[in-house]
Amino acid sequence: MIAVTRYAPELPGWPRDMALRVVVLSDFHACHPFMDAAAIRAICEQANALKPDIVLLLGDYVSGPRFSRELAPDEWAGALATMSAPLGVHAVLGNHDYDDHSRADVSQGPVLAERALRDAGIPVYINRAVRMAFEGRGFWLAGLASQRAFHKHGQSYHDPDLGLDDLAATLEQVTSDEPVLLMAHEPDIFPDVPARVALTLSGHTHGGQIKLFGRTPVVPSKFRSRYVYGHIVEHGRHLVVSSGLGYSGWPIRFATKPEIVLLELGGRA
Repeated sequence: MIAVTRYAPELPGWPRDMALRVVVLSDFHACHPFMDAAAIRAICEQANALKPDIVLLLGDYVSGPRFSRELAPDEWAGALATMSAPLGVHAVLGNHDYDDHSRADVSQGPVLAERALRDAGIPVYINRAVRMAFEGRGFWLAGLASQRAFHKHGQSYHDPDLGLDDLAATLEQVTSDEPVLLMAHEPDIFPDVPARVALTLSGHTHGGQIKLFGRTPVVPSKFRSRYVYGHIVEHGRHLVVSSGLGYSGWPIRFATKPEIVLLELGGRA
């Protein structure tokens, strides 16, 4: 069983009496033998048992670690399609979902991971915001494109124009004052997220994947360990970063557990 990490943050932008149960899954890195279709289905069964109102998938469905073999897109996407929730299952893409793709490739049409998710009936949000009706009220679900879609090994995280993200254009689609949940695979966007957003949800870091003496020596972020894991509050704005489920680089985790995140928002009169 995968560990379930629960958060019940009191968000300034979220109505206290609007109870929403959210399951967040990130960084599967589907592959043989570390995260095959059977393992993904087992995680999805565990997620379904939590009875979420909505399920959010935060990217990096592909690109397993060393010593692994690629999993066919219909296998991992078909496994993800076994999840269900009253408000549905929704996804963004991660940087590894663009591996071996150039900006020119993307201009010709969706990448393989996006097509696989859509074929499985899971909508993919690329700089897109949609209003969700919920118990006679509503909130906005926004999804940012990957900020590191075209990042290459050894390239600085500070280099400009690495991604496809457009935060301003995404939030311009929000046309009411109802709360916003923002899916952003990489947490590096967080300093630019306005207080208008009730909660930002990210993965990407794997919690550092390896933690030594309480420190995470390697974090794929220009902010290093600032947004490596957990519930982070800065200037009244809230971010939750999942440690994800799979592996990147080496198939090793040390002192960083894979997890399913369960958010319980509102529910307080």
